[in-house]
Amino acid sequence: MLARVQVDPKFHDSLLKEGIETALFGEVDTGKAILRDYSNKATVGFEQLAAKTGLSTTTLIRMLGPTGNPQTRNLFSVIRHLQRHAGLTLHVAA
Repeated sequence: MLARVQVDPKFHDSLLKEGIETALFGEVDTGKAILRDYSNKATVGFEQLAAKTGLSTTTLIRMLGPTGNPQTRNLFSVIRHLQRHAGLTLHVAA
């Protein structure tokens, strides 16, 4: 996945979009898993994401983990930073 993200900008962007959309459509655990891989393996890493969001690395690992139950504020903080890092602005449409 890392190699493809580095050479395929469309895949990079679609992975972030897929993680967010999946969570919004009710598949929260799958959405968190995609965002976890995207954050930690494909982009900034948990340490940098923690610094940017004000959350601890441990909190990020737990909240995006299989049993994590992130607060909305924390999840949106992560999403906001990942969008900025990717240079994207995603919108919800009906």
